[in-house]
Amino acid sequence: MRRNQTSAVTGTIEVRWTFKPGHNGRKRTDGPGISPRDIEPGNVPRITRLMALAIKFDCLVRRGEGRDYADLARLGYVTRARITQIMNLLNLEPDIQEELLFLPRTVKGRDPIRERDVRPIAAVPYWNRQRKMWKALLKERMRKLPDAQDAARAAR
Repeated sequence: MRRNQTSAVTGTIEVRWTFKPGHNGRKRTDGPGISPRDIEPGNVPRITRLMALAIKFDCLVRRGEGRDYADLARLGYVTRARITQIMNLLNLEPDIQEELLFLPRTVKGRDPIRERDVRPIAAVPYWNRQRKMWKALLKERMRKLPDAQDAARAAR
């Protein structure tokens, strides 16, 4: 009988990493990554994060990593009703979902579009009606954007 034989591969990997003293004596790393200048100012709107979460949850359920939405609710320590609210964002027309994912960052004040503003749109089963409602919401809310957000939108 023949035994399985494995061959060992040897080699050397050299990684260069430097530590510099930072704030309050803590060490700060200068490793690979994004510099603070590469990050846009402001916060990602909550509705954008929720839309991304709904897409992620849907993928988890489709791959079988979560049995159903109730399982996700238990894992996330939220109610089934809250998971349903988040997952209902997937009922939006794909173009609206894309616009939600690419909303401008909130630089000052509150997010102009909130989840509760979008819920009635997601409840409508017809995409053409959803588009009309979405355009009306954008017209109402996006005109109230602070000047800094207008500048950020124009820079794109």
